[in-house]
Amino acid sequence: MHILITNDDGYLAPGIKILAQELSQVAEISVVAPDRNKSGASNSLTLMRPLRVEQSVDDFYYVDGTPTDCVHLALSGLLDRAPDMVVSGINAGPNLGDDVLYSGTVAAAMEGRYLGLPAIAVSLVGKPAQNYQSAAEITRRVIERLTLNPLPDDTLLNINVPDLPVADVRSIEATRLGFRHKAESMVRQSDPYGRPVYWVGPPGEAQDAGPGTDFHAVEHAIASVTPMQIDLTRHHGIEPLQRWLQQL
Repeated sequence: MHILITNDDGYLAPGIKILAQELSQVAEISVVAPDRNKSGASNSLTLMRPLRVEQSVDDFYYVDGTPTDCVHLALSGLLDRAPDMVVSGINAGPNLGDDVLYSGTVAAAMEGRYLGLPAIAVSLVGKPAQNYQSAAEITRRVIERLTLNPLPDDTLLNINVPDLPVADVRSIEATRLGFRHKAESMVRQSDPYGRPVYWVGPPGEAQDAGPGTDFHAVEHAIASVTPMQIDLTRHHGIEPLQRWLQQL
């Protein structure tokens, strides 16, 4: 098996190095990641300039683009051998609930899913994140299970692991995405010349975080595995919308 590994924290991030070491036990790996932190890049592609690719001493490719650029490039011409799976992470911090709309980690896995490959996004829920080995081991176990008993082709797995030693992670459970409160306000500051600058405020606290959600799982020392799909159509809303449109 050949696994493409990427992330949104950059090729020098500790999470991607530990993940690559762990997955090299079960597969051939290729690492193609951004040259710097690209958190919050979501599914963006770089379209108005060419991408530059360099290779580090440990054979990681690093790209001056987004996580999605990295996967698209890897699968569309950079790698000599096509990968069988895309794994994105280990992200330093959570990708829970509506975080997945903004996450470069999830978007990179999603790009692999678009191109017809099984895909996994994995995050370590801690500030600062420390137990990367726990997330790496759990990811390896999920991959070994996938090779024996594959899930449907349109499934993307979003894994969030509590920041604990692996022996203290109580279980690995299937969850649904929770939901956060509205994000906090923008933070206004001034640059050295007195001109206003703005920082995006912290994400909102968990709102829908009851049993069965990814929030609830990691809060209770459980590794959360959420199956996601790419189709954003609200299928049960099509007929009501059609009736509404008939009144135009």
